[in-house]
Amino acid sequence: MWGQRHLRYLKEYRRGIYLNLLTSGRLNDYLADIEEQAQERFERIVEQMKQTQGVTEQLKSENTLEWIGRINNIQACAREIVNKEMIYQ
Repeated sequence: MWGQRHLRYLKEYRRGIYLNLLTSGRLNDYLADIEEQAQERFERIVEQMKQTQGVTEQLKSENTLEWIGRINNIQACAREIVNKEMIYQ
């Protein structure tokens, strides 16, 4: 997911970097590295936000709908952070 987003960004807005990576044969490794780093960052942010906001397994068992809503919100925020920091730069 992250690598594909970054690839689209490179093709559209950073054409020179994209062509350099493509012609040097490093594009796939570069995108795989971005994918891994972005996924790790996303997971760390989600865990930190869950702890900060008190989203626990207990909440999940007591009020599933609230838990789902809060997790979805946390994940959306984390995606925006990763996109801004790593994907669209």
